[in-house]
Amino acid sequence: MKLLAAAPAVPSVTELKHAIEEKLFCMLARFPAVATPHDRYLAVAYAVRDHILHHWVATAQCYFEHASRTAVYLSAEFLIGPQLEKNLLNLGLHEPFTAAMRELGWDPVEIFAEEEEPGLGNGGLGRLAACYLDSLATLEIPSIAYGIRYEFGIFDQEIRDGWQVERSDRWLRLGYPWEIPRPEIALAVKFGGHTEPHHDAQGRFCVRWIPDRIVLGTPSDTLVQGCDVKTVNLLRLWKAEATESFDFKAFNSGDYYGAVLDKVASENITKVLYPNDEAPAGKQLRLEQQYFFVSCSLQDMIRIYRQRESSLDHFHEKYAAQLNDTHPAIAVAELMRLLIDEQGLEWEKAWAITRRTFAYTNHTLLPEALERWPLPLFARVLPRLLEIIFEINRRFLDEVRARFPGDDEKVRRLSLIDEAGERFVRMAHLACVGSSAINGVAALHSRLLAQTVLRDFHDLWPEKFSNKTNGVTPRRFLAVANPSLSALISRHFGRGWLRDLDQLRRLEPLADDAAFRAAWREVKLGNKARLAQLILRTTGIATDPASLFDVQAKRIHEYKRQHLNLLHIVWLYLRQKNNPGLASAPRTCLFGGKAAPGYHFAKLIIKLANSLADVVNADPATNDRLRVVFFPNFCVKTAQLIYPAADLSEQISTAGKEASGTGNMKFALNGALTIGTLDGANIEIMEEVGAENFFLFGLDAAEVAERKAIGYRPGEVIEANPDLRAVLEFIASDQLARGDRELFAPLIRNLKEQDDYLVLADFADYVAAQERVSAAFLDPEGWTRKSILNVARMGKFSSDRAIREYCRDIWHIKPVPVR
Repeated sequence: MKLLAAAPAVPSVTELKHAIEEKLFCMLARFPAVATPHDRYLAVAYAVRDHILHHWVATAQCYFEHASRTAVYLSAEFLIGPQLEKNLLNLGLHEPFTAAMRELGWDPVEIFAEEEEPGLGNGGLGRLAACYLDSLATLEIPSIAYGIRYEFGIFDQEIRDGWQVERSDRWLRLGYPWEIPRPEIALAVKFGGHTEPHHDAQGRFCVRWIPDRIVLGTPSDTLVQGCDVKTVNLLRLWKAEATESFDFKAFNSGDYYGAVLDKVASENITKVLYPNDEAPAGKQLRLEQQYFFVSCSLQDMIRIYRQRESSLDHFHEKYAAQLNDTHPAIAVAELMRLLIDEQGLEWEKAWAITRRTFAYTNHTLLPEALERWPLPLFARVLPRLLEIIFEINRRFLDEVRARFPGDDEKVRRLSLIDEAGERFVRMAHLACVGSSAINGVAALHSRLLAQTVLRDFHDLWPEKFSNKTNGVTPRRFLAVANPSLSALISRHFGRGWLRDLDQLRRLEPLADDAAFRAAWREVKLGNKARLAQLILRTTGIATDPASLFDVQAKRIHEYKRQHLNLLHIVWLYLRQKNNPGLASAPRTCLFGGKAAPGYHFAKLIIKLANSLADVVNADPATNDRLRVVFFPNFCVKTAQLIYPAADLSEQISTAGKEASGTGNMKFALNGALTIGTLDGANIEIMEEVGAENFFLFGLDAAEVAERKAIGYRPGEVIEANPDLRAVLEFIASDQLARGDRELFAPLIRNLKEQDDYLVLADFADYVAAQERVSAAFLDPEGWTRKSILNVARMGKFSSDRAIREYCRDIWHIKPVPVR
């Protein structure tokens, strides 16, 4: 089979300029004089995509000819971020394309800023998935990622009167040049109805699912280009469509709404990322979302497999499917249904294939975050799947009883069905039973998994469990996000570190080079000035780039303890008010992150941050030394400006609550020093960079558990600490709330009476650690040395390392170079 002609290795600037103009003319029907900024962006994007398509055709043919074993990544979230600069970097075409834009009279910075970011994820889970896609392609690992093409992604955040306000994320409104629709693929997904047992012509017992409705899934493919390789892998996202989009009979009878009712109901499944599931309808829609994308994905895998094979006996040898948390865990039951009901396999053979196909990554230690579905809801939406889960559970519990005779309590805990009160299907249990491997995402997290939430499974199958510490891609989060620092590093060592982050170790001797430290500080100051301009344009708040940029940017949640940070800022403010001549490092405290729409406490934390900013920034007695900013709508695009500008990275979650974190890695990779607890990957970061280059504070996980076990009383902590008492009294007064003393009363009451996340218990140690931060920042040479060593020792935290470990230990997949 003859491939299309290969794309030129290094096209000239003139050729690229002509290619961009051709896209402007032939795809957008524009000429330069009337082209909008978005037209220009699209023309460049389509020209870049052509180069990726050449690589994709070669990759697809290579995988087909080699019948390559394939990693399949199933995830409800993919927070892939802007694609243009990342693709230019990975293609090695950044410089010639930017030169071509300039020759056309276009500003590359404006072109890059024009790109709309797909909000197809909520935070770390989706961003991790995107990092892994980049690494899979860069390491030349055959892979397909499957998810949902949400029409409206994670909401856009506005701040009005200090409160978060959610706006629709209309990322598709002007088109998306990186996706390739595949309307010729349409897979049927069943919902509701009932089942009918029967015997086939051979007398074999079978079950027929008679659904109430059928929804079609059609994919769109986003191509994932590896760095400095020809490999291009697929991110395939599913969109829900009706089997019939328009009912002419209903329309002609005057029922105009009824004519499109099926279309609306079907498309709702992929309309919104994570619908609010407090109401029963929201719960049902979320379950339908998860089943829809999993069923489409598994049917597609079988379709691809059937292109070469007639028997499904070796399906598990073709695919290694990773369940990214519990959202896709229903895949275990769905693959059993497809193999038994649709493909005619016997139970034992189907179960052996299923268990050898899947592996499960757990991302949480919070029991409430382990998904459970009410049994009546599950039975109504997915009746055949529930029958299969019951049968999996029956056989599994027989195995448990044989291993642990007489231990009814263990049987109850291990059951896939929670029988206490209202009955639930436990999705993490289903994932554990139906997978060949189970992993956590940081050393502490994996150890606590085996000791707490999945202890019974670890007792049963210790050989299944391993740790795979998360990682981040240096291509996006250093090379694209921080071009000045990347250029400084590459001037000394070349760009080999892009594919081998351990090469950054060569920076260590330069930490003692005064000239290099000066260049490092110049880069950091430039990044801070760039962010300060953006803050001023966005919020109207002026900040000093020479001040300590103290940053906490992540999802707003009580266990992440943004309110601990705010208590310290109040402490700083009161101290500076009471001691005007006190020498201390000037500080800009920056927050960013979104609260779930139904999470009122998290929204109250955002309001407190903004109210504190209003008071502190307006006070002439302190605003030359202390500023507070809440930067709205934190996303990948803004993160690429925030990470490079940070001096201090706030990783202050309650020990034992954060599974891993990846923001901690991104900040450190860009030269920020970390103030943090012994939680998640913080522990491993401190081990790598050195305790002397990390500001540690707080109780560890064992001490947290012990404090709670003996009866934690936050009131006693308040009584013993006059400074803390003054901070809480200041927040409770009307000074931040414009006379409304009840505004922050729920937050203060929670801390005084419950304090579930031990904010007050860690307050004094946190303040002491912050004092060490201030003293260190006043020594710029020493601080810069620590910053350089942080970057130099971040090699372990590349997503390339994590993917190599998955390939070696779980998937058993080797690279397939595309020539």
